[in-house]
Amino acid sequence: MTGVATLIEKGLMFGGLIRVDSPAWVARYNRALQKLIGKQTALSEFHIDLSGTSPEIGDELGDLDYLDPQGGTRQFILLTTEQKTAPLLNVDLSVEREILRRFIVANESQLFTLTARDAVVGEMDEGVWQIASPADLLGIRHLRVTADTTGDQVAQSARLTAMIDRFRTERDAWWDDVLIAQMIEQAQKSGDVTRNPVRLGQTEFEVGDFWTAEFGGVYVIRSAREPAVIFSDKTKLRPLQGAQSLSVDQPHAIAAWLARNGLADSLASTRSAGTAALLRQKIDFILVDAAVRLEIDTGAGTRADLRRAVGRMGDALPPEVRSLSALASYIEHGGDWPVIDSADPAYFYAVRATPGPARDVINMLLAELAPHDVRALFILNKPLFYRLYRGWDAAKQTYVATQLEQEYMLDKQGTRAALFGPEPGMADPVGAPAAPAIVGPWGARQAAATPSPWGPAR
Repeated sequence: MTGVATLIEKGLMFGGLIRVDSPAWVARYNRALQKLIGKQTALSEFHIDLSGTSPEIGDELGDLDYLDPQGGTRQFILLTTEQKTAPLLNVDLSVEREILRRFIVANESQLFTLTARDAVVGEMDEGVWQIASPADLLGIRHLRVTADTTGDQVAQSARLTAMIDRFRTERDAWWDDVLIAQMIEQAQKSGDVTRNPVRLGQTEFEVGDFWTAEFGGVYVIRSAREPAVIFSDKTKLRPLQGAQSLSVDQPHAIAAWLARNGLADSLASTRSAGTAALLRQKIDFILVDAAVRLEIDTGAGTRADLRRAVGRMGDALPPEVRSLSALASYIEHGGDWPVIDSADPAYFYAVRATPGPARDVINMLLAELAPHDVRALFILNKPLFYRLYRGWDAAKQTYVATQLEQEYMLDKQGTRAALFGPEPGMADPVGAPAAPAIVGPWGARQAAATPSPWGPAR
């Protein structure tokens, strides 16, 4: 089993989705799908993410972006408020998951009532009519969420509420037989809104710093003293009014900008065993990448195997390894502070974002600037991780998936603490107890000779 199927089976891709397997839920989903895109699924069982997107239905329709067919406003389908715990697939705007989750939490009681009888459909609109140039990205300052059931329950309730308000406030409404008849007819559609009001509360959310997939990937950081827009594709770089324009091919300029605005600091600023272990892990992944490129066998990928591989690299040893090793040694044993500036290939591996509103976007940017640290890439920049993973050698794919399964999936909370947190280490597995099985995103499965794109069949 290789490639994406390995990630799926290990719970590293499409993990944490909501299972849809009841006829009632499938019927509601099909009504919602018909209303949004004019299509339905023939599947009787599938999984959905936070927005209601299903990888199985995407496979069936030949388009994983089927809820966003024009690449514009993101549409969503809610079958349950429990979707707030699910991941968001195919992120086009980094703030979308947090905003949709906040919308569900803010309106949870209302949405719970609505989804008890029907699916809720809606969209997130950034208020920009057309994103034709990078300058248009600076106009994204709010996201408005609009939602209703497939039977327009919210709109129907709003109509009845407006009629009731007229009846209570207009002077002659008590004798308006037409209004009273309309209220009775509307109440048959929407129910008693005086006892069970259906009104969604917070629906507009501010957008601060963000990443977008537009124009090859763009980081928009507005909260800094010097606002900046950083492009992943230098060919898309354009001067912008009110923000500095940079590309990831300008590491010195980015490093200087980060320093001037206090957006990143050295990992060595916190001298702890966890930070030293974090640096050792970065070194391991850099060595594996180099060994794969040089066609050097890394065995089981343990530290002893990697040390033997290093002995065969000679002058091809990545320069990042020496600098990061010196930094780890300083943290563990003290001595002179190793100077690592932006001219050093290890620079972006040795820094992390400082606390603040831009932290998550800056960490995402740093992960792109240090792509051989695949664990940071997986945690902080999944769109780039999945894209790069597909182009890796099979040996590197296997090693990375195994290490993520063992070093991250077993202790997510600890790994994320203080960016990553203490590590369980990479000691040789001789005599060590077997790691507990990781259940894949679809639950435990029996092995199959030829796995499907979503893992082995049942």
